[in-house]
Amino acid sequence: QVQLVESGGGLVQAGGSLRLSCAASGRTFSMYTMGWFRQTPRKEREFVAAISWSAGTTYYADSVKGRFTISRDNAKNMGYLQMNSLKPEDTAVYYCAADRGVVDVKSETLYRYWGQGTQVTVSS
Repeated sequence: QVQLVESGGGLVQAGGSLRLSCAASGRTFSMYTMGWFRQTPRKEREFVAAISWSAGTTYYADSVKGRFTISRDNAKNMGYLQMNSLKPEDTAVYYCAADRGVVDVKSETLYRYWGQGTQVTVSS
């Protein structure tokens, strides 16, 4: 069982940066794939980025590639999403998710554990 808590959201101007954190409980977090997803009222939840349990492999949505960086620190049970060059269209509630054996990291249905979300608002 893993519990996830996101933090670090807020209001930022376009072109600015934010760093989201995901604090995980449970000894097995280091064995879990971790993903970040986002959702707006008008859209379904969409994949943003994911990282393998060993941090050896990362995945990004095309819309954030080159601007966002996902990372993790298994010793601290923490995951991160560094977001640079933010755009108004990045405005959303951001969720971290985790699970073992995720064969398709972009599929939200394959993650059992989710945080409560953190709001990111980018003003133009």
